[in-house]
Formats: sequence, C-alpha cells, structure tokens
Amino acid sequence: MTPGTTAEPATRSELPPRPRTWPRRTLIVSALAAFTVATCLPAIGGVEIDLGAIAQNWRRGAANLSALLQPNWAFVPRTVQPMLETLQMAFVGAAIAAALSVPLTLWAARPTNPHTPSRLAVRAVINVIRAVPDLVWATILVAMVGVGALPGLLTLVLFDVGIVVKLVSEAIDSADHPYLEAARAGGATQHQMNRGLALPQNLPLFANQWLYALELNVRISAILGIVGAGGIGRLLDERFGFFAYGDVSVIILEILVVVLIIEAASHLLRRRLA
Repeated sequence: MTPGTTAEPATRSELPPRPRTWPRRTLIVSALAAFTVATCLPAIGGVEIDLGAIAQNWRRGAANLSALLQPNWAFVPRTVQPMLETLQMAFVGAAIAAALSVPLTLWAARPTNPHTPSRLAVRAVINVIRAVPDLVWATILVAMVGVGALPGLLTLVLFDVGIVVKLVSEAIDSADHPYLEAARAGGATQHQMNRGLALPQNLPLFANQWLYALELNVRISAILGIVGAGGIGRLLDERFGFFAYGDVSVIILEILVVVLIIEAASHLLRRRLA
C-alpha cells in the first residue's frame, strides 16, 4: 500500500436468505389434522369416538386405576403355579423353535439353498405363519387340541419359528459369503458347506434371535391365556372377569419382574456371544 492511499473496507460475504419452510410445514400439519378429524367422523366411515361417554365415565376409570394401584399381595401364592407353567411354555417353545429354525433358515436363504423352488416354498410357508397373528393361531389350536398349555406351546413354536427364520435368513442373504464360494470351488457339496461353514459362521446370529424369541414368549403367553391357552394369562383373564383389580395388579407386576430378569440374563448371554 502506497503512502497517501486509504485501505478500502473489506466487503463481507452475505449469506443467502434462509428459505421459508413454514408454509410447507403448515400445509403438512393441516393435512394431518384434517385426516385425523376425518377418521373420527362416522358419517364417512370413520371411527366413532364418543367423547361424552368418556367424560361421563372418567370416575369409573379413575376408580379402576386406583384399585390397580393397590396390589393384593395375599394373592401371590396362587400365581406361582401359573407363572411356572408360563415359563415352561416359553422355554420349551423357544427350544423346539430353535431346533426347527436351523434347517428351515438354511433352506430359506439363497447362499445356503440355491435351489429356487424349494427355497420359495419354505419362504411361502414362513410368510403364512407370520401373516396369521399369534392370538388367531392360539384360538385355532385351542379348538383343535383343547384348553390348556399345549395350544399355547404350539402357538409359541409357530411364532418363534416365523421370527427366527425370517430375520436370520434375510441376514444371511444380505451378507457376503466368500468362504462358501471358496468351498464350492474346492468341490464341496451344499450340505457340507452348510454344516461345516454356514452354520458355525451364523450361529451367534441364531443365538441372538433365539434369546429374543424367549423374551417375547413370556409376554405373548400372558395374552394367549385369554383364549384358554394356559399359563399366567388364563389366570389374568379370570381375575379380570371377576373385576379383582388388586389380583390383576399382582399378576402384571409379576410378569414385569420375570420379563426384566429374562431380559437381563439374555443381555449377559449376548455379551458373551459377541
């Protein structure tokens, strides 16, 4: 800079104007609100919500909630046997499903079963099992084999097989398997590759899904008792029918404690398998 000259002030770079997003947000919120209101209008086939009945019966709901908050601890001894039956159903169902899920998963995954017709047949059966809700399976099985723990056990087996085979087979499909290609190039048969390579490689994934199925079994068995599938759920439905909310509260708390214990144990097992 030469003497006598003045430095020009540096010009600041101006940021572009912030785009206006509020019209779009307003339009989305308005559309969601209109859709919600429309689904509540019986005149156009919506769900009929009787707000007046809710306002009139709030005292009854408050009384029932107050009864639930007062557990009848003297009822605990009667829940021991049904809870043991529920745990037996959960563990035995998970064990049977674990044994069935291994071959079905290997048959449902493309890397372990390149034969398209058999693979599609297994997938179709699994999709049918998963498409039918577990409560519907329990209702059908109760009508077939009678009231008790057996229909609940069979329902849990079907439920667990559907979950494990679906999740593990998709995981096998999406992963790379260079060891299978190397074994195939070496002349190994598909059965040898599945038994000696694919199964040991994916065994931790199987174990994680088996533990997850075991956690779900305890929760599901509490619902299956509504249709007579045995376990703690049957006792829960009975006490609900007698409006014994203090007993219901004890059963709910007991289910909660058992589920938390199983989740903690399965978490420790997962850490060891990782």
